[in-house]
Amino acid sequence: MLPAIGYAGIFFIVFAESGLLIGFFLPGDSLLFTAGFLASQNIFSIKVLALICFAGAVLGDSVGYEFGKKVGRKLFKRKDSFLFKKENLEKAEKFYEKHGKKTIVLARFIPVIRTFAPIIAGIGDMQYKTFISYNVFGGFFWAVGLCLAGFLLGNSIPNVDKYLLPIVLVIIIVSVSPGFYHILKNRNQREEFIAFAKNIVRKIYVNLGSR
Repeated sequence: MLPAIGYAGIFFIVFAESGLLIGFFLPGDSLLFTAGFLASQNIFSIKVLALICFAGAVLGDSVGYEFGKKVGRKLFKRKDSFLFKKENLEKAEKFYEKHGKKTIVLARFIPVIRTFAPIIAGIGDMQYKTFISYNVFGGFFWAVGLCLAGFLLGNSIPNVDKYLLPIVLVIIIVSVSPGFYHILKNRNQREEFIAFAKNIVRKIYVNLGSR
């Protein structure tokens, strides 16, 4: 899928997961690592890839910060839906209260929390000068670091092209497992996820049947 969506698609996914409410379920870690791995096979340019992922991470967090600053506490009154859980916002707030400004860096490596952390920073009126410095620092280590990690792995395995698909599959499974566990461990979320999946399958079946 990654070669098909190209640099623009990768940028959007990193951007969305970094600062848009709907982006918390996107596979940021696995995407960055896998894209870096594919760059070792000359499918992408590692320099261009690192640059657009870094830009997407920093810009996404900045949008999340501005969103939190403008919308503020109204988010805590918003009703839960499949794509928005107030619980996730509250977890990010507690994480922010515990770690302070470092949250902007640490949250980069924690699924779900990284999407809501910049929003919480905006709600908490963190000065933008302070926020952007931590944002750039964290964005660099997360986006560029994971891309380079995948790139180095690809270059360190002899004849890696023979094992490309199995390695990518393992990377994806390992990366998305925490997110699925987070959803499925809660009974209500599990039931909503199953209902959502059934609805998608039903729509696909109806569309195919109408052709």
